[in-house]
Amino acid sequence: MTAPAARRAGRLTGGDLLRLGVFGLRTRPTRVVLSALGIAIGIAAMIAVVGISSSSQASLARILDGLGTNLLEAAPGTDVGGDSVPLPEEAVAMLDRRDDVESAAGVGRVADQKVYRSDHVPAAASGGITLDVVEGDLTGVLRGELASGSWFGATADEHPQVALGATAAATLGLDRVEGDTRIWIAGRWVAVVGILEPLALAPGLDGAALVPAAVAEHEFGWDGHPTELFARADPDHVAEVRDVIARAVNPAAPGGVAVSRPSDALAAQEATEASFTGLLLGIGGVALLVGGIGVANTMVITVLERRAEVGVRRALGARRRHIRDQFLVESLLLSLLGGVVGVVIGAGVTAVFAVTQGWPVTVPAWAVGGGLGATVLIGGVSGLWPASRAALIPPTSALAAA
Repeated sequence: MTAPAARRAGRLTGGDLLRLGVFGLRTRPTRVVLSALGIAIGIAAMIAVVGISSSSQASLARILDGLGTNLLEAAPGTDVGGDSVPLPEEAVAMLDRRDDVESAAGVGRVADQKVYRSDHVPAAASGGITLDVVEGDLTGVLRGELASGSWFGATADEHPQVALGATAAATLGLDRVEGDTRIWIAGRWVAVVGILEPLALAPGLDGAALVPAAVAEHEFGWDGHPTELFARADPDHVAEVRDVIARAVNPAAPGGVAVSRPSDALAAQEATEASFTGLLLGIGGVALLVGGIGVANTMVITVLERRAEVGVRRALGARRRHIRDQFLVESLLLSLLGGVVGVVIGAGVTAVFAVTQGWPVTVPAWAVGGGLGATVLIGGVSGLWPASRAALIPPTSALAAA
């Protein structure tokens, strides 16, 4: 036999190693099933926790998106001398004209006006309820819902009407609106048309009595300047709108407009994403570590049980690298088998749990790919030492053990 032929005879191809690895696993099916099941349980736990957490996060994100991650707020700022600069009277209309603003609304505080349940309540017992004027579609912008009654009707331009925030209604002892429900404002009776549910995006308005701008100036002495603006920006241009909203509202003095960051819903969404990411990484790391220990334990026992087989193969001419590669391939196949089964189980558990909770089913692709890849990597690292140990077994001692 020529030297090149001898070299080819002593070489194992990838297909040869794969067949040897499959054969080694098939000869001990019970141990393989139990070992793969241990890995599968760890990976299934990781995938299930990742999937359930991601599904919960997707549900929360859907709720937050519905509330207003694209909501911006603006309020009066100060000039160089530190004096407050009122917002222009036409501020809401100017925001509404922008193409990148979906809708806008404003609220103006009426100073020195008290709200009472009746005209017999002492002047000092107002309960801290404020009188605010509404411009634009406030309930649409803030995703407000009515607990009772309705929003301002068609006659609001002619007759005073009021809608109460949730806290204001509770303070006045009102839990629903009847046809003759009235409260006492500015020395006159005003019809209550609706009671709002708590406003998650503007809790400061829960303690207010809201009146339409159409009658506020001549009925309640409003000066026409809004004290707070709400703008729902195009979701793809929130940052851009925030940067230009001051100039859009008050071109003459943009420094006199204080623009907030996007709504707290967006901050909450970012916070939950960061929290979930840390949780998932921690759980995934523990699951992979447990799986790797299981693979290493299985391969060490396999090497001890198969000393005779190793001795026979070494006596027949197998080299140390052949033995090492065979056991390493078995370790990789065992890890991959457990990983695939674990992914399937974990995805199934996620789907069942998410459906029962009414959540969208979400199993991130990175979790599946990363779980399989990390499982194979951990399996390779865990099997490397037992494989190297098997390669060092002398043929004579292995045959003697047989």
